[in-house]
Amino acid sequence: MPMKPKPLLRGLLSFVPGLHALLPTRKPGATDFAPSCYEIWLKHLVLAWENGLAAIPDTLIELGPGESLGVGFAALLSGVKRYIALDIEPYATPERNLRIFDALVDLFTARAGRPSKGWPNYDPHLNANLFPDHILTEDRLRQSLAPERMQALRAMISDARTAPPDAAIRYIVPWTGPDTLPPDCADMILSHTVLEHVEDIDGTYRSCHRWLRPGGFMTHHIDLRSHGLATETNGHWACSEMLWKLIAGRKSFLINRQPHSTHHQALERWGFTTVLDLKKTTPGIDRGKLAKRWRGLSDEDLSCSECFLLARKKASTA
Repeated sequence: MPMKPKPLLRGLLSFVPGLHALLPTRKPGATDFAPSCYEIWLKHLVLAWENGLAAIPDTLIELGPGESLGVGFAALLSGVKRYIALDIEPYATPERNLRIFDALVDLFTARAGRPSKGWPNYDPHLNANLFPDHILTEDRLRQSLAPERMQALRAMISDARTAPPDAAIRYIVPWTGPDTLPPDCADMILSHTVLEHVEDIDGTYRSCHRWLRPGGFMTHHIDLRSHGLATETNGHWACSEMLWKLIAGRKSFLINRQPHSTHHQALERWGFTTVLDLKKTTPGIDRGKLAKRWRGLSDEDLSCSECFLLARKKASTA
């Protein structure tokens, strides 16, 4: 059996009355570290820019910001005028947000190169110092990093959850569906290793279609691996439905186990044009070990461990 015993034990313990609340629910993630927030934003921005994005977005929506709103702060410091963060629980705290914001100001002020080389590789689009100066020009950064603007943004951070609809920083928790925001309100939507945790994938893409302006861009980095639940990268597809329910237990979320093709089909169904579809392949279990539910997976889905999707909302849909 490719599933690890510890996740099963944690899932079983979550059913014990009174014990569920004592179990750790979330480990620190990428957005608890300013350089990671910086790198995430630079990657999404650069890859979108090289594939048709022609201007810094006025309004950005991020799905699942996690431990801080740092990715959105990086966007604001790049010239984005309005940032809206949507999550299911209030993981980000004002204290952490302020710490991350100040660290990001330092990174942008220094025109720091991307901290580490991840996937997808976007280094060919950076300068010798690994900074996208063709996008974040000196004139643009002079305006976006103006002391009075940074001071105003910093003052908004503590009130992000109660901010009015026209505020530059909003943190909406929990978001409840497409009516959370008005239609055609965003120029860009992004998520980073979030959509693999969302159960209602179709509903999420439907909401994104409502919020994105015609011609607007959407970028999603999706981690399709087993997230340490199995001994193999794709071992979660060998798990029976009964065993998966026990592993999931009473946790607020786990992973949805949906493959790359599910996301691609949802994009088409909701009127998006796929502009970039990058797939990372990793060896794992063979087809003979797949659980009944997943035996129809294509070879491409079976080996796809991560994907980076860039899509654009069509100007009009049938």
